[in-house]
Amino acid sequence: MERDLDARFLDYGARVIRLVGALPKTLVGKRIGDQLLRSGTSVGAHYEEAQGAESKEDFVHKLQLALKEMRESHYWLRLLAQSATVAPAKLNTLIDESTQLRSILSKAVATAKRKDKPT
Repeated sequence: MERDLDARFLDYGARVIRLVGALPKTLVGKRIGDQLLRSGTSVGAHYEEAQGAESKEDFVHKLQLALKEMRESHYWLRLLAQSATVAPAKLNTLIDESTQLRSILSKAVATAKRKDKPT
């Protein structure tokens, strides 16, 4: 499962890169593109950092950062669709993947926090 998730985050980041590269070269495309590129590519980087965490607290913190960035990139994708900057149909699978990955990260953070508390 872990390798599969690594691959999904890598694929997600690559898809975000391709999408941003294809955005219109307008003020809106550039501004949203910058934000989406930063948040969408940092999710996988934070997840990778979590795998090498130095403590439970560090692990939880890095997972939380990955979740924060996933939420942000999910927002930018929905905004691109809602504003018709990109045809919504072209974004459906990427938005669906961001929804799934956000859910996975959210559950991982909750589980890691539970395991971190003394019983």
